[in-house]
Amino acid sequence: MLALGLLMVTAGLVLLTGVWLDQVPAELSLAGSVLIATAYVGALAARTGARPLPLAATALVVTSAVGFVDSEPLRTGTAVLTTVVAAVLAVMVTEPSVRTLHAVREVVIAMSVAAIGGMAALGFSPLLSQTRYEYVTLALALVTALAFVFRLGAGFHGLGRRGLVIVLVGSAVVAVSLAYTELLRRYGSEGMLEQAATALGWTRDVFGAAPRPLEVLLGIPALMWGAHMRARRRQGWWVCAFGVAATTPVGHGLVNPAYSMGEALLMQGYSLALGMLIGYAVIRADLVLTGSRGRRARRAEEAAALRPEPPRYRPLQ
Repeated sequence: MLALGLLMVTAGLVLLTGVWLDQVPAELSLAGSVLIATAYVGALAARTGARPLPLAATALVVTSAVGFVDSEPLRTGTAVLTTVVAAVLAVMVTEPSVRTLHAVREVVIAMSVAAIGGMAALGFSPLLSQTRYEYVTLALALVTALAFVFRLGAGFHGLGRRGLVIVLVGSAVVAVSLAYTELLRRYGSEGMLEQAATALGWTRDVFGAAPRPLEVLLGIPALMWGAHMRARRRQGWWVCAFGVAATTPVGHGLVNPAYSMGEALLMQGYSLALGMLIGYAVIRADLVLTGSRGRRARRAEEAAALRPEPPRYRPLQ
């Protein structure tokens, strides 16, 4: 099953990359997207303890229908669901990280999984409102991730005071970020909007792309800190859930027609670099506040951090 899923993802990625490089007929982009979307649905089902074969078969039928039914809502809905599945799967396949360097590795793996899913969503050629697409996919991904974590973290009993604070703060950051963006877009003065557009344009002209604030400030640090914490406490899963604030925007950048593929990838690179710096600072602060000070104390703490979890290719339950 694992080998078949990897083969499907590899074949789909080859087709989509070939289309992007103009080495493969554009008509084959849909086939690549179908392969990846089907494999991702099966992988998420297997990872979360569901029945992968029936769900993957259903995904294959639904995604294949896009090629036979010329329906804008079907293409758009399939792209939305592919983005959501990829974002949640990217978080679910991470493993506990005893050391910070291991947490960096998990973030890179998660973002890579999400990027492949974003390419698959683009292959369905959705016709959508970019703002609405971003809001809907982020909300669905966050709700889905929290629902899975509710099971993995033994419900609210596994939260504790620390976990409750994490969930409340993370939810507040997402809500405030989205509300501020929407209020600025709808009711911001012309001068403020012009200044924001000028600053964004200057950043794109000088650096080639601009990082995404929600990824840098919440999503990537949450993935790093959550993976690090999971090696010690299962509350880390509640932190990891907010990693969808990093994995979902990967698909947003790839689907957005305002960005080229190169600019979208460069934007993710900048977001990764800045987000990892913040994640490193959060992990170091957490270790200091919980008593692990000095190199020897940190090594002793890492040696004791042995909370087991199944490998990324095994069910979590």
